[in-house]
Amino acid sequence: MATPLRSVASTALRQARACKPSGMGTLRSARLVTKPTTSSRSFTATAAAATSSSPSSPSSPVKTLIEDRDSGFGFVRHNPAPPKPRTRSVTEIRGPYYTVMGPRYLSDVLETMGPYVDGLKFAGGSFSLFSEGSLRQLIDLAHANGVYVSTGGWIEHILASSGGDVGGAVDKYLAKCKDLGFDVIELSTGFLSLPPDDWLRLAGRVHDAGLEPKPELGIQFGAGGDTAAAELESLGTSDPSKLINMAEQFLQAGVERVMIESEGITENVKTWRTDVIHSVLSELSFEEVMFEAADPAVFNWYIREFGVDVNLFVDHSQIVQLAGLRAGIWGKSDTFGKITTFRP
Repeated sequence: MATPLRSVASTALRQARACKPSGMGTLRSARLVTKPTTSSRSFTATAAAATSSSPSSPSSPVKTLIEDRDSGFGFVRHNPAPPKPRTRSVTEIRGPYYTVMGPRYLSDVLETMGPYVDGLKFAGGSFSLFSEGSLRQLIDLAHANGVYVSTGGWIEHILASSGGDVGGAVDKYLAKCKDLGFDVIELSTGFLSLPPDDWLRLAGRVHDAGLEPKPELGIQFGAGGDTAAAELESLGTSDPSKLINMAEQFLQAGVERVMIESEGITENVKTWRTDVIHSVLSELSFEEVMFEAADPAVFNWYIREFGVDVNLFVDHSQIVQLAGLRAGIWGKSDTFGKITTFRP
C-alpha cells in the first residue's frame, strides 16, 4: 500500500522544523519536495526566458533613473530593486477586471514600470471574454517583458459547473490555457468546499499539464468575489492553522508559491487579522508565499512590518506607488524615509 502524500509531508515537516534555522520562515531547502512528473514553467522561468530569447526584449535590463549614477538620480539614497527573475520582492499585478486593459494600455504599464512587475493576473475568468487574438497579444507582451501570466480563480467555476465529466473539463481548461501561453494556474476554493487531497490532486494535474499551480489560501469562506462584508462576517472564518497546514502540503507537493487571500485578514474586516499574517510567516519563507494587498494602506503595512522582500499582489494602478515604497523614496507618514536595506 502506497504511503499517503499527507503522511510523507507530515514526516518531512517534522524533520524540517527540527533543523529549522533561526529567523522568519522555513527554508525551502529543508523541505522534502515531491517533484511533479512533468516539468512545468516556474514563476521565474518566464523572466529568464524573456531576457535570453525574446526578440522584443532588451539585451540588458532597462536602467531606471533612480539606478543611474552617471546621468540620473542614482546619487539619491534608495533601495535597489533585485534583478529579474527574483523570488523575493515579487510583485504580481491585476490585469483587466475593474478597468479594461488592451495591448496599448499594458504596453504603457510595462514600458514604464516593467522592471518592477513580475506577474500579470487575469482576475476570475476575465480572459475568456477576450477574442483569442487580443488575449494572445497581451500574454505575448507580458512575456516579452519578463512577466509571467496567471489565470484567476476560474477553476472554481470549472469544478462546480462541468456536469459529470469534471476531469475532462479540467483537462480541456488546462490544455487551452497552456495553448494560449499562460504560465500559472490559480487554484482557489473561496466559494467551494474541496477536500484537501482533491486540492492537492488538482495541483498535480496542473503540473502534469506543464503549468505552475498557484493555490490561493485564506481563512474566509466566500472570498474572492464581491460579497458584502456583512455576509462574509456571518459566515465566520477558519483557524489559521488550517491555512498553514494546507500551504505546507502544497509546498511538499512541489508548488513553488502560494497566494494568501486578503478577505477575512485585511479586507472586509473590522479589524485586520495581523496575527494570521505573522503565523504564516513564522512557518513559511518569503519565497514561498505572496500576500494579496490591493490597497495602499495594506501594502504600506506589509512593507513597514516585513521590509522590501515580502511578495505582494496589487492592482496594476498601484504599481508606481508600491515601487516607490519598496525603493524607500516615498511613503506614508509611518514609512516615509524609514524603509531601508543593508546590502553592501
